[in-house]
Amino acid sequence: MNSTKIKNILLEVDSSEIKRIFKEAKAVKQTTLGHDVYLRGLIELSNICTKDCFYCGIRKSNRSVNRYLMTKDEIITSAMFAFEKGFGSIVLQSGERDDENFIAFIENIIEEINYLTSRQLRITLSLGEQTTETYKRWFNSGAHRYLLRIETSNESLYNKIHPTEHSYSNRVNCLSALKEIGYQLGTGVMIGLPFQTIDDLVNDILFFKNMDIDMIGMGPFFEHSQTPLFGQPVDIANSPSQLLELSLKMIAATRISLPKINIAATTALQALNPFGREKGINAGANVVMPNVTLTQYRKDYLLYEDRPCVNDLADDCFDCVIKRIEMTGQKVALFSNGDSLNFLTKNNQLL
Repeated sequence: MNSTKIKNILLEVDSSEIKRIFKEAKAVKQTTLGHDVYLRGLIELSNICTKDCFYCGIRKSNRSVNRYLMTKDEIITSAMFAFEKGFGSIVLQSGERDDENFIAFIENIIEEINYLTSRQLRITLSLGEQTTETYKRWFNSGAHRYLLRIETSNESLYNKIHPTEHSYSNRVNCLSALKEIGYQLGTGVMIGLPFQTIDDLVNDILFFKNMDIDMIGMGPFFEHSQTPLFGQPVDIANSPSQLLELSLKMIAATRISLPKINIAATTALQALNPFGREKGINAGANVVMPNVTLTQYRKDYLLYEDRPCVNDLADDCFDCVIKRIEMTGQKVALFSNGDSLNFLTKNNQLL
């Protein structure tokens, strides 16, 4: 799909045509990937961060954050909960650190999880920008996937939402390094940022295509009161309903453009609508990421305020997610690793 067609989808305002687009995207997903929806157990292991991104609630300059680092045993407990429940994979996510203690800590956890699960649990890392050597260490320890969101593919916009010491080119170089090492590569963007245009979002989808991305995690932008972007005007989605619709159109346009990739229906969609994640699935998403972080830590991992499911127990989240996915007419793919078809195809790993 070319840029004109993508833009037409994002600009569509006729409700019947929007429904048709979502139906088409879901049909593309079902034809290409079947009715399966994959679960990724999200473990937010630390909110300690050395970066100062202007949009993020756990940026290092936010002195009101209660910082934490889960213990190894707590992380393993969360991972084993996901494994025993039938999740095919987990995501280890944290604020960004690049010190040797942290690198070795993650390395050890990856190895322990692989040992305890006989390598049956796919491990996705979402730990920010690192050196190529660090990425190699974690990959060689047994990590399979890496999610590093570009946030926006417009370098000028990227610079507006990050401090001067943050580098767009380094972000892109990290994505290239991850791909070269052999990770299943994930990225994503925020939708509805200050200063963002529809053309930016069109180019984001083209960026996904040009980078040959395997999995996408993107969602609506929410401002946080303790960040520099708080109160900045937004041009392309000025209400929760508009932001939800635009986010769903981004999922649909991405699915139609890139049929073989994995696309997450993020929790942020649920912050806009109680059934936001289900709407994401009905617009072509095929991944849901239930939070399996120990409950006592969730209130301190607030990338944005008023985040859903902060106080829910992991068991409750699991039961709720199963029912909600089934409401969409899709099937929860328990005990399935949910590797990206795009990755398997280009690496000749299809059975």
